[in-house]
Amino acid sequence: MELTGSHRIEAPRAEVWRALNDAQVLRQCIPGCQELLQVSPTEFTAKVVLKVGPVKASFAGAVTLSDLDPPSAYRIDGEGQGGVAGFAKGGARVWLVEEGEVTVLHYEAQAKVGGKIAQLGARLIEGTSKKLAGEFFSAFAQTLSPAVAPAEPS
Repeated sequence: MELTGSHRIEAPRAEVWRALNDAQVLRQCIPGCQELLQVSPTEFTAKVVLKVGPVKASFAGAVTLSDLDPPSAYRIDGEGQGGVAGFAKGGARVWLVEEGEVTVLHYEAQAKVGGKIAQLGARLIEGTSKKLAGEFFSAFAQTLSPAVAPAEPS
């Protein structure tokens, strides 16, 4: 399965890059993330609980960053085991384009699942993957966008 997309983030590229490499920021943004620990500058371990259709599974896995080109691009690859639910693995090429004070984050991702989850059907898995990607990028953009000051009463 392939997913591609882009998201405008109201923050400078250097700030977006820093957040893409910050375990605490990523943990807050990844749907279902219970734990994300940075074990080296390019390696993380993760625990994520996901629901795909009727199957709810807890995945434990590893994430690796490669092809680093700070603050412009990298490749992220991960693999997780969900016990009887199966496995998930995938990767994405991520690159950032600066447009003034806004950064456009582009990605091309590939994912593969196996086991009980794979039996749910490609349409359900693809729909869930798109939903999770949307939730991640919405949370990520919100984390980085400057807070809007409330209007003062007149």
